[in-house]
Amino acid sequence: MEFSIKSSSPDKQRSACVIVGVYESRKLTPAASALDTLSQGYLVDLLKRGDMEGRLGTTCLLHKVPGTLAERVLLVGLGRERELNDKAYLEAVTAAFKAVHGSGASDAAFFLSELPVQSRDLAWNIEQAVLIAHASEYEPGTLKSTHDKKPRKLRKLALCISDKVHQAMAETALKRGQAIAAGVALAKDLGNLPGNVCTPTYLAEQAQALAKTYKFKCEVLSQKELEKLGMGSFLSVAKGSRQPPKLIVMQHNGGKKGDKPVALVGKGITFDAGGISLKPAAEMDEMKYDMCGAASVLGAFRAAAELKLPINLVGIIPTCENLPDGDANKPGDIVTSMSGQTIEILNTDAEGRLILCDALTYVERFEPAAVIDIATLTGACVIALGHHASGLFSNQDKLAREIEQAANTSRDRVWRMPLWDDYQPQLDSNFADIANIGGRAGGSITAACFLSRFTQKYDWAHLDIAGTAWKSGKEKGGTGRPVPLLVHFLLARAGQAG
Repeated sequence: MEFSIKSSSPDKQRSACVIVGVYESRKLTPAASALDTLSQGYLVDLLKRGDMEGRLGTTCLLHKVPGTLAERVLLVGLGRERELNDKAYLEAVTAAFKAVHGSGASDAAFFLSELPVQSRDLAWNIEQAVLIAHASEYEPGTLKSTHDKKPRKLRKLALCISDKVHQAMAETALKRGQAIAAGVALAKDLGNLPGNVCTPTYLAEQAQALAKTYKFKCEVLSQKELEKLGMGSFLSVAKGSRQPPKLIVMQHNGGKKGDKPVALVGKGITFDAGGISLKPAAEMDEMKYDMCGAASVLGAFRAAAELKLPINLVGIIPTCENLPDGDANKPGDIVTSMSGQTIEILNTDAEGRLILCDALTYVERFEPAAVIDIATLTGACVIALGHHASGLFSNQDKLAREIEQAANTSRDRVWRMPLWDDYQPQLDSNFADIANIGGRAGGSITAACFLSRFTQKYDWAHLDIAGTAWKSGKEKGGTGRPVPLLVHFLLARAGQAG
């Protein structure tokens, strides 16, 4: 889809479709009111007849409205004017794009950008509209041999503003929205690919291709190199698979020389059968999404590089499969991590922390200003927070507040969870320095406590995205989260917060 910012009024639009809003009280937005004046009260008469009441998320498509230059006018219900918050705006915009895609219009002029959304501004409205527009045309079934014939979709979208004084702000917001949307789409694509396609080697190849396109550094460490580094914990997980493990190391050096980098560490289990602690067969196919942490790092890197953020950024992705095999980890095995700490493996399905702990030790060499790891780590986090918020854990309050602010700005939400020392004894082992699970109680917290043992040399945060990176059911597929959150965190660190 081709996007543009236009300083224009709706009465001058010759587009295939003009998108305007109606509140629940049948009050027209300024853009809709301009069309009503042009049509000599046509829209108000229509509302009086009850054709539309302005309920949130409803739409009404009109053809050849008298006096207008556009082929179609799409009325979008905004709900109660005083209740137009960010959630309502997103619902209305989603409904608008769903309706316009089914209308046959090849281009549209969007006049919802300047709506007075509570606690938001024009830039936020535009960025979110761009993200929703991209999401509305996303196709997850790229491997299908045949595709259902679908209505013609939009090719061009003009995001319209009333005053050229806001042009620069709007253009910046559009650019950000497109970069984030591309990163989200990349993360979705990778998460949706099956495990027989998206292997550790494939993931490494995608990182290298991305690095070549956007001119950042990328190194891929092989099994022999991982052995030399002493990554016994990471390598123990990979033993059950015929696919060789990889450690992907990316560097975007957009900041000043000598500035400490921000590091993103993404869990890259390209398929998780649970190992010897085998998962139930039902819905095991979805365990291809256990690399969505890695996918989000790649998506954020793509966006950061496209925006040419003036920041030094490091991305670390440990990637392998977790399968049952004669050589796979067994419950009770003890492995030695890169840090030298020994780990008793009580459950082989708690493998994400086993690969992350070595990656979190490896990242020390970059002397990072902050480290965020992103992982589909625990089902317990899904039980705790559902599918709306990612779990946030951190050893540094300031870093946690930065992430919470980025989550609020992007509306890619998080909820901070405790990381108290009270939970650490649940990881005690009679036979090793630490056990890899701490029992059912507080499962997402003890998983974070495990990782915290390997992150004491820098400011660190952990995002458990098990409930937010993937949708099950009819809309099964990757969500691309938390790419928007990560990009806004990086924007703030680069001094470009919106």
